[in-house]
Amino acid sequence: AQFAFLGFYIVRPDLRGRGHGLKIWNAAIAHARPRVIGLDGVVAQQANYQKSGFALAYANVRYGGTVAAPSAANPNIVALTDLPLAQIEADDATVFPAPRPAFLRAWINNSGHVGRALIRDGRLAGWGVIRPCRSGHKIGPLVADNRAGAESILSALLASAGGGEIFLDVPAINRDAVALAQGLGLSPVFETARMYTGAIPPLRIDRVFGVTTFELG
Repeated sequence: AQFAFLGFYIVRPDLRGRGHGLKIWNAAIAHARPRVIGLDGVVAQQANYQKSGFALAYANVRYGGTVAAPSAANPNIVALTDLPLAQIEADDATVFPAPRPAFLRAWINNSGHVGRALIRDGRLAGWGVIRPCRSGHKIGPLVADNRAGAESILSALLASAGGGEIFLDVPAINRDAVALAQGLGLSPVFETARMYTGAIPPLRIDRVFGVTTFELG
């Protein structure tokens, strides 16, 4: 009701320069207003987004590389699908500006997506999802109370995929998330600017070790 996210904004290369992109943009903004709108824009377009009322919040950086499948298992890791959706929703509310139960249900249960959660002292301490992409796998979201928890969840996700090429999108302002990616030997391959058109609720970006997806927030 009060928040929207703009993504998948692209025009086929051979049809660019004809104003199609601007028409799509204007239609999207008109549809989303008066909600606060978020996006992960390419760095080169920041100035154009600012002209439309977007302000920079922080940078997100995509890290990529090839990793081996871990062998050790953490007994506190469970399948994400074993948890009540309401429990995941409550945790997601700490890191995303609006409720998104339908999206979470679809994302967690989508074919090929694998989710894992960390239960510590009887409570949800973190969770994540890994999914196949054109090349390798992408991990997102990856949410945890601290780096150690994020590493445990990430290890379980990598084990489910058998290792290989992975991509992890992290908020540059979360130093522990950056350190986690670098500790795996991953390298920066892409950067976006997280921008909003207005104020959003306070979020625990320190708990975000992997953005769900640049296209949907």
